[in-house]
This record gives sequence, structure tokens and C-alpha cells, in this order.
Amino acid sequence: MATGTPGNKFPHDLKGFGYGFNEDGRLRKLDKVTGQPGEEGFEFQVSNDGDYNQRHYEALGDVITEHVYDLLETEVGLVRLPVPVVPEHPSTFIFATPNALTSDSPLMVLIHGSGVVRAGQWARSLIINDCLQSGTQIPYIKKAREKGYEVMVLNSNENAKVIKGKRVPIKGSGSSPAHVSYVWRHYIQGAKSDRVLIVAHSYGGQCTVELAKEMFPSFKSKVVAVAMTDSVHRLSTKNAQEKYAKFLSQVGRNWVSSDKKLDEPESTRGGDIDWVSAGTMKHEMTSWSCIESVFAFFEESLQRGKVVHSDL
Repeated sequence: MATGTPGNKFPHDLKGFGYGFNEDGRLRKLDKVTGQPGEEGFEFQVSNDGDYNQRHYEALGDVITEHVYDLLETEVGLVRLPVPVVPEHPSTFIFATPNALTSDSPLMVLIHGSGVVRAGQWARSLIINDCLQSGTQIPYIKKAREKGYEVMVLNSNENAKVIKGKRVPIKGSGSSPAHVSYVWRHYIQGAKSDRVLIVAHSYGGQCTVELAKEMFPSFKSKVVAVAMTDSVHRLSTKNAQEKYAKFLSQVGRNWVSSDKKLDEPESTRGGDIDWVSAGTMKHEMTSWSCIESVFAFFEESLQRGKVVHSDL
């Protein structure tokens, strides 16, 4: 461990931090002899300065974000689509399969939660302390591709860029709900597929609820199933009679953190989407824990077809 207060400059890649991912997708310190990932995992306390340790962790997280972006392009073959659609400064992007907008195959849309995570991630802490499989959306993307689905990966936490010391909002992505709405209106709504499958984790569930309310006619015409993983949305008896809430309760399911076995029913608030156990007590692990159940739910929903109700 270092003594004193280290500087504030950090490396720009994993190797510079002295880390790499092994064959199991686990972050490990590089062996000083072989230069390959060894046995030691991530170490948070790299100095006797607590603030520095936190900055070091955050800088490593930024590098991991770029690493995941690279995996989305090289390992699962996604391409970047700009937000806003006509790129301007500042801007961001989402990821999609090359035929996501032109194929009539089912289109799976992935929406992460709030915080530091970016496109392709469920939880940075899992990527660093567990593995890429549990912490990223890559297993969802691979399974979707195996089933013939197209995929779109949203990037709802990149809302602004710092330009000349000032925080400048990104057009179409000034907030997480705004990002989701913009992507729906400019990409998903006009996509050829009318079989949209949504996976929304944590605050992504609230973004989905707001989207359903704002864009209900097109949402109803496109969406076949909504799988939430420990969503923090709120639907109650107060709005249960609204059309968007009725529709979500018919096409949605929420896998919540629980000490019960996977898929066992959980108590659901009046007017809300059905709750079932995600098979884990750990909030950030829910998406990984219930992946097989989510895809079984999607297949059942696709076989059943669209929910059609005259009162909606």
C-alpha cells in the first residue's frame, strides 16, 4: 500500500491499472511475470488516502465502461446509433444489432438502472467484484441472438457532457426517462418489428412505466412483454384503472429480490404488475439470477401473441 497522497492521474486502459479479465470473465490482477490475469481479484484500498481510493475505483469503472462498449461491438456484433439522431455536440449513443430497425423479428430492448452504469451494464460492482456474466447485459444479448431476436441496448445514464467546465445536457438524453422516450420515438416506434420485448432493471422499470404512459398508443401496438428485474416503479390502486397501467399489468412481470426460490409468487401491491422471486436477495444480481425465467416468459408471450382488450 502506498503512503502519502498519490497524484490524480489514472491509466486509460485495464492493463495500465494492472488488471485484466480471465477466461471466466473475472477481473484479476495481472501476473508480473506472465502479464496475464492471475489469481488476485480487485483491491479497493490502494493507498492510505480514502478519497484517492474512491477516485481510483471510479477511474477504473470508466475504463471498464469502455471495455464493455468494445465487447458489445466485437463479441456480440452490435453497432452504435446516435442520440440525438442527427449527431451534434454533445451527444451520446445506444447500441443495436445491425438489423434492429429493419427486421420483423422480435426486438428485445435492454434498459439498465440509474447511477454510474452505462450501455451494456447491469451493475459495475458485479463486473468488478464478480464477473462480466453477472454484471453485464452480454448474456442477455447472446441468448436473444440465439433465439433470433434483434436487440437494442439503451444508454440512459449519459445525460450531459462537461464542456469548458460547464455541464451541458445532451439533446434527447437530458434525463433517463427522456432518453428512453427519445429512443422510442426516434428508433423503436419506427422499427419494422411489432413484437417488442423489454427488460428493465431497477429505475429502468420506472422509465418504462413513464414511457408506457407517455406513448401509450404506440407502446400498446408494439410491446408484447415487459420483464422488470427488481424495478423501483410505483403503480398503485390510484392509477390501476388507467389504460397504460392495465396494459402493463397484463404484459409485465417483476422479478424482485427475495429469499424465496426463483419464480415463486410474491405479494403484489394493488394494481401493480405481478411480482415473483428473482431467486436472490441481492438487488444488483436479480437480472442475472432470473435470466432463464425472463426468456421463458418472453417465449410464452410471443406464442400467446399480443394482448388485445377492447377497453384499452
